[in-house]
Amino acid sequence: MQTAAQQEKQSLADRIGIPRPLLWGFIGLLLFMIGDGVEAGYLAPFLEGQGHSSTQVALLFTIYGVAVSLSSWLSGPLSDLWGPKKVMWVGLWIWGIFEVFFLVFGLQPNNYPMMIAAYTARGLGYPLFAYGFLVWIAAATPARQLGSAAGWFWFAFSGGLPTLGSLFASFAIPRIGEMGTFWSSLALVMVGGLVALLCTHEPRGTQRLSPPDVTLKQAMFGSISIIWREPKTLIAGLVRTINTSSEYAFLVIMPGVFTKVVGFSLEQWLQLLSIVFLSNIIFNLLSGMMADRFGPRAVVAVGGGLGAAISVPLFYYVPLSMPHNFPIAAAMGILYGASLAAFVPLSGLMPQVCPKEKAAALSILGLGAGASTWVGPAIVTWFEGWHGVEGVIWIFSGLYVLSAVMTLAITVSPEARAYIRRSEAVSQSDREAAMHAAGNQ
Repeated sequence: MQTAAQQEKQSLADRIGIPRPLLWGFIGLLLFMIGDGVEAGYLAPFLEGQGHSSTQVALLFTIYGVAVSLSSWLSGPLSDLWGPKKVMWVGLWIWGIFEVFFLVFGLQPNNYPMMIAAYTARGLGYPLFAYGFLVWIAAATPARQLGSAAGWFWFAFSGGLPTLGSLFASFAIPRIGEMGTFWSSLALVMVGGLVALLCTHEPRGTQRLSPPDVTLKQAMFGSISIIWREPKTLIAGLVRTINTSSEYAFLVIMPGVFTKVVGFSLEQWLQLLSIVFLSNIIFNLLSGMMADRFGPRAVVAVGGGLGAAISVPLFYYVPLSMPHNFPIAAAMGILYGASLAAFVPLSGLMPQVCPKEKAAALSILGLGAGASTWVGPAIVTWFEGWHGVEGVIWIFSGLYVLSAVMTLAITVSPEARAYIRRSEAVSQSDREAAMHAAGNQ
């Protein structure tokens, strides 16, 4: 029995903060998100090159983001009812089927209405897959390890979208062309999804998480009513919306800024985007580990809110003042990517704020993450005409200051802490009993 316990403690995955039974899920998620992120840095300029206006591109991304928001919210209650693994299967097939429709009937014939229809439908896919896995992590991971596990989740998520996805595109486009690169993203997504789902056997993922008597209507209502039953979830959802809204806005406006004003080529822009989010994935891990040590609120408020309020204008103004200077632009991008990563501890904090309703709490966080995909482009659509890109930059800087203030209100109650301690004591007792029984066989 002691030998088995020692081996478990010595597991490399556990030592670096990954729940060992979910290791292949993290690897599959990374591959899936690489495929999803292939188009991130060049879809907007590709569409503009096909004759579509920047307003049409922003509208496409905005409607897509609404679908992502809806799906992100649904990932919580559906995981409660069906189990996270089944939700991930649904998300994988939605992504694959509607990506084919998007490419064959939308992009290739340059049919804008079909692009909107297929791309919007595809937007339902990746949140079910990714956030279904996040619910699985919350259900199977002890509270002491949640910060690190959340860091690894966002490492895999943003490691693919858009970091390695954009890097892959920068090398693939000159070799197989833009359409060939789009098709390669489909292959990466399917391989990653199958790796995660066929190689991960942790039992909680296949089980219904809510009590047997909870109906679909009750689960859906519960994932919304938690906003007023526990208002801290609403605050966290708004903070999460602000977190990556600038990222999705920048995917619309920054390709033009860096290729037409700063003077970079498309390949340089894609490589810059990869550097930005390489910084992001590294600091995803560091912020999760720092949250386990210093507390998640401090990391989110200071590193995330205040950090991004400073780094966003730096990422815009410094490259403009020093055009054609790739290293300087990369340095500013690294600061920006690091500040976005400092919001990661929210994913570990929410299951502690609402330990009895982890999936519902995470569904609000997922709703916020999904909302950022359309809020960012919507801000561009609504305000770029007001004062250009510069006005959009300062709107985001102000929103990040607001997010820092709101984060201070997200606290864990004494009752929630007591519930977590009791639950983990029961789980530890169950593990020890299982190991004792195995040792006696």
